[in-house]
Formats: sequence, structure tokens, C-alpha cells
Amino acid sequence: MLSDCLIVIPARIGSKRLPGKPLRKLLGKTLIEWVFEAAKKVTDNVVVATDSDDVVSVVKKAGGEAVITSSFHQSGTDRVAEAVRLIGQEFEYVVNIQGDEPFVEEEHLFPVVKRLKEGDRFSTIAAKFSSFEDVENPANVKVVLDRDGYAIYFSRSIIPFDRDGFLSADNYLKHIGIYGFRKDALFEFVSWNVGFLERVEKLEQLRILEHGEKIAVSVVEKFGIGVDTEEDLKKAEKLLRERLNGC
Repeated sequence: MLSDCLIVIPARIGSKRLPGKPLRKLLGKTLIEWVFEAAKKVTDNVVVATDSDDVVSVVKKAGGEAVITSSFHQSGTDRVAEAVRLIGQEFEYVVNIQGDEPFVEEEHLFPVVKRLKEGDRFSTIAAKFSSFEDVENPANVKVVLDRDGYAIYFSRSIIPFDRDGFLSADNYLKHIGIYGFRKDALFEFVSWNVGFLERVEKLEQLRILEHGEKIAVSVVEKFGIGVDTEEDLKKAEKLLRERLNGC
């Protein structure tokens, strides 16, 4: 258990692509419950940060903690920082698990915290793609790394561009919506202005790179899918059913 770590799950109710996303059902259970229950397997220090009383009600009914945050945050991490301030407890490390990641497991979270404990200020994870269809989907964020495992860039476009056409799908890395911060780095992040690249790509992690900081990226063996659209919801339900049935 990660006793020195706080997990915050930002869950904004007003998703444009999937309205009411945190409360949408997967196999009879809300999306936010799936994410919350996964996080609780790693630490008891879990809180949901939302702008919805309905989400708070669902989380508390499930035995969890939730706080109301502003509806006007520019990113999920800005919402996380407000939640940390509201809670007022001292934690050295903060992990932001996006509220649309129902497939998060312990093996995805431990590498994130490990990099923080080794001295990195920002950390995240990525997994290899399994199909070119997924690589080409701009909803799936691609990341390229340097030799030491730090992010060079994140993009909705295909990176790297394969000029000679010899790469396979598993040569590309998909960024997963889990972020680790040292507490001081989290509050530094939210003090920075949104940069040009973040604004264009609509990717909050680019704020870190635009301010000259490094993001440590651990590559994990496998991951499910994030839920951003109705199609994702159907795919996620199918995957969860297969997992529960032991397929």
C-alpha cells in the first residue's frame, strides 16, 4: 500500500464527447466507481474531485470520499490541485488518475510512484499500441521518449512519422492518463500559464514540457482503454465482461 501517496480522481460532469461521463454505466456500475475501486486496491488515500453533486453522492454511497471543485478548471490536474488544498492533509506524492480510466491496475500505479521516489518531479506511463487503427485515432495520444525514458513530445498526431513505412503498430507508444507529481511540483504546475502547444493539442502534459521540465515515462506491458466516446463505452464494457469471465 502506498501510505505516503494520495490518489485524486478528477471527474468533470460536462464532457462534450460523452455527456455525464462519470455516471455512465459499465456492466451496471458507474464509470467513476470502476476507477475509484481500482485505486482503492493500491492505497486507502483516494479522493474523487468533481463539479457534480450527483458524482459526490455516488462515490459516498460506494464508501468513498469526494470533494466539490470548481467547474472552470483548464485541466484535470488543476482540479486535482484544488482537491489537495481542500483536503489539507500532508502527502509527499500525488497521483492523478483520470476518471475515464476503468482499467487501471496496481502494476500501472507502482511505476509512476517509483519514479517520483527516485527523484523525478513528474511521471506517467505508456503502453505499446496493438493496431494501426488505434495509432491513427487522434483520441489516442502518442508519446516519444528519449534514451533515458523521458518524454520528448506528446501528440494526437502519429509520432514518430514513419517515412519509409517499416514500423509496426507496437513501435508506437500510447500515453495513459495517469500522472504522478511530487507535491511541490503539482502546485508549480498549476501556477504556470497554459502554453501554445497545450492549447493546440488539448493535452495538459505539454504544459510541463513547455516549461522546460521532464516527464518520466514508464512503459507498462498492457492497458485497456480510456473512455471518451460512446464507442469507447461499448468497447470498455466488452473488455470488462471478458475480464470478469476470465477470457
